Amino acid sequence: MRLVQIAQRAGDLQRAARWYADLLEAAPVATFDPPGLVFFDLDGVRLLLEGNAPAALLYLAVDDIAATVERLRAAGTEITAEPHVIFTHADDTLGPAGTAEWQAFVEDSEGNLVGLVEHRAPA
Repeated sequence: MRLVQIAQRAGDLQRAARWYADLLEAAPVATFDPPGLVFFDLDGVRLLLEGNAPAALLYLAVDDIAATVERLRAAGTEITAEPHVIFTHADDTLGPAGTAEWQAFVEDSEGNLVGLVEHRAPA
């Protein structure tokens, strides 16, 4: 079994589509309006923005958490938790063994919380 799609609440579909396009640095792969659906491709998993969807807490992998947070901050995104280490992976059960897992949290244009995750090798 594999994850196929995640739906995220978008009160203002166009605003949300712009925000996620900026965050993901990618354009939507499909838009159907009506009925009000925007899709992004997250490495084979569909992210669906929809007005009637419930809010979801997404965790997205980023290559450089500090640079991503600063780029989003400069664009006016509210940063709700600055980058910080959550834990170090002793084995590869939840992430690459030996890496520190950094997380930060931002608020999207619709008020949904979005987690950013970087696995950082030891210096």
